[in-house]
Amino acid sequence: MTSPRPVKHSPDRKPVPRSPATLAVLALLAVLAFAGLFSLGTWQVERRAWKLDLIERVEARVHAPPVDAPAPERWPLISAAADEYRHVRVTGIFLHERETLVQAATSLGGGFWVMTPMRMRDGTVVLINRGFVPQEYRGRETRAVNEPAGETTVTGLLRISQPGGGFLRSNDPATERWYSRDVQAIAAARGLERVAPYFIDADAGPQETSSVPGTPDAPRRWPVGGLTVVTFHNSHLVYALTWYGLALMVLGAAWYVGREELRLRRGR
Repeated sequence: MTSPRPVKHSPDRKPVPRSPATLAVLALLAVLAFAGLFSLGTWQVERRAWKLDLIERVEARVHAPPVDAPAPERWPLISAAADEYRHVRVTGIFLHERETLVQAATSLGGGFWVMTPMRMRDGTVVLINRGFVPQEYRGRETRAVNEPAGETTVTGLLRISQPGGGFLRSNDPATERWYSRDVQAIAAARGLERVAPYFIDADAGPQETSSVPGTPDAPRRWPVGGLTVVTFHNSHLVYALTWYGLALMVLGAAWYVGREELRLRRGR
């Protein structure tokens, strides 16, 4: 029986300095990472300034007295930056028989926006979002008593067309399934011409309420206007601090590696 061979213990290997080529590569990567992260932080600071300016401008538009909605000669110049959420007014006759229901989720629950064309005196048409109705009031006959007749003036917020769809689904005019307020598509489906490239979210009107079990203040007058949500997500400061923090971590790691390399070279 042979005895086990003794195990040779090698002395602990001491760390050695990295080669100049390795240090150069690490330095380059650190510079690129720091520059990229710092740039992202600065971009978020700029985005925050832009968002705060946007919020201030929109707040001013929403609470300003209504002005005449843009006329046809101004339609090609309409933009979200310059016009969306502007408080406007229009006067015309509702074409109730050509209304379109668009799926909606609101503070009153799920249901539909009632998009009704309004014909102006000059023959042009503006789509008016008269407001929200729940599923049980989607039928026009259930709310016909509340339909304005004759020439009517509407005030509300100018909104930009929402092409394509929403809720991760596309509009399907053939089956009357609408998920976004796509002005051009709705106009084509309803045979409308000379239609403004925007629509108007009507302001809230006088609402009677009824005591219905579970909904003590349920509106009786449908549709309900004035439900436009005017909020803007603004977390840019948090994002900026995150990117700047990561940039500082890269700087700290580079300083640590440099200090260790200097210590190893002094110890040799």
